[in-house]
Formats: sequence, structure tokens, C-alpha cells
Amino acid sequence: MNTEQSFESYRPLLFSIAYRMLGSAMEAEDMVQEAFRRDRTVAPEGVESPRALLCTIVARLCLNYLESARVQREAYIGPWPPEPLLTGDDLLRTGEDDASALESISLAFLVLLENLTPSERAVFLLHEVFDFGYDEVARIVDKDEAACRQLFSRAKKHIAEHRPCFHSTPEEHGRLLERFLQAVTQGEPEGLMQLLADDVTMWADGGGKARGAATQPLHGPAAVARFVLASTWFAGPDFRVEFADVNGRKGVVARTNGRAIFVLSIEVDQGRIRTVRVIGNPDKLGQV
Repeated sequence: MNTEQSFESYRPLLFSIAYRMLGSAMEAEDMVQEAFRRDRTVAPEGVESPRALLCTIVARLCLNYLESARVQREAYIGPWPPEPLLTGDDLLRTGEDDASALESISLAFLVLLENLTPSERAVFLLHEVFDFGYDEVARIVDKDEAACRQLFSRAKKHIAEHRPCFHSTPEEHGRLLERFLQAVTQGEPEGLMQLLADDVTMWADGGGKARGAATQPLHGPAAVARFVLASTWFAGPDFRVEFADVNGRKGVVARTNGRAIFVLSIEVDQGRIRTVRVIGNPDKLGQV
């Protein structure tokens, strides 16, 4: 249908849709490559809108993948986390620069999306984040408009009820992350606990492949501080940490011998850390 150069102009949009749909950069890249392969088999004279066709291909590939991967994700050791992505200045390679677009790639938001059905997730993202009309969404997901409106309503209600109301500026978020890392690396339990909210929750993912992970979330400053300070993640030969833009917010990437061993991110509210996420499953660190 399109030349390779024309397809490349749509790649950022297609990747952006696929990453939010799947919560995985590696899988999203696979979906985009498969869309390119299928796109080349379509006769150009039969295509009214290359953009609509490519978005349809990617969305349906993602829907099929989510349906087939549901059992795998349900059997995952511990809660299924999204795959972190270094966003940097390119903001997920899409040119997005508004607050809502940034929020929709945050790890917290991607976790919320995991609780939706694949169809709810697709309809919500296409309409709410990518601003497709219901008529376009219906064609993309192969459902009628009334069904899409119902799916969107259910998805939006779920997200509104479970979305955490965190309020912090990027500057405050960055300062608390730096203080958190300093307290951990210097082994300061009292200083660490002072940074944590009374209802802090920590998610430490290893997928059964990383030592020192937790299969259940930890709650409360004492439990979180004790776990972090005792963790073997913050040790080892040639261990170093670096700050990086992770899913639109400042985060920490830890490396040993140049290989990423975990990504740490926090969520801040009213000057305290409310959530700590550590992703250490090596299968989820390919993009960092």
C-alpha cells in the first residue's frame, strides 16, 4: 500500500498505540513490524486512509495478542507490571507534550489499564488518548458504535474509581526521588521513613527471575524501608545507578557491568512518596 518512507511517518503513532495497549515496548515493536509486513500486501488503490488502515491493523494485532496472553499474565509470579520505557526528550517518539499524554504512559496508568478487558482497553485508548471518533473506533475494533460507547463508559468509570489522586510537580518529584536514593544508598532508615507516606505501597517485581523481589505488595513505611534497605538489588560488582526519564517521569536505572538490573520509580503526593515501583524482571528491561 505505502512506500517504506510513508509507513515510517506513521510509526510513532503506531508504536504509541501498541505500547499503551500492551504495556510492553518489545511487544509493541513486534506489532508495528507485523503491521508493516501486512501493509505491504494491500493494494494501494483500495485504501482511502493509510492512517486508518495502519491503526486498525495494529489495534487488532494487539487485541489478539492480549486475548492469547491473558492466561500467561494471570499465571505471572506476583502482579503483572508494565515494561518500563526510557522516554527522554522524545516523549515516547510521538511528539506528545501535554499532561494527559504523559499521564497515559505513566507506569501507574498502565497498571490501571491491565484491569480492563482487551476491548475496553482498546476503545478507551483510541477514543480518550488518541481522539478517534466513535465511528472510527467502531471500524477499528470491528464493533458497532453503541457497543463501543458502552465499552468506553465502563472503562472510564473503572479508571476514575481507581486512579490515584497524586499531586506533585516534576521538580518536587525529582527532589524526593534523589532524597530517597540517597537514604537507601547511605543506609539511613529514619531518613528513608520520613520520605514515605503513612499509606505507602511498594511493588517489587522480579517475575520469578530476579532475587530479592516480592510476590505481594508491601504496605507502610516500616515494611517498605526494611525491605529496601535489606535488598540485594543495591549491591554487587560494578553496581551503579543513574537517573533517567522513565515513562514520562524521572526514575532510576540500576546497572551491573553495564546491564540493567532494575528500574525504580515513585509516585508522590503532598510532599511524600505514596508508591514505589521496582521492576527487576530481566525480560522487562530490554529497552533500558
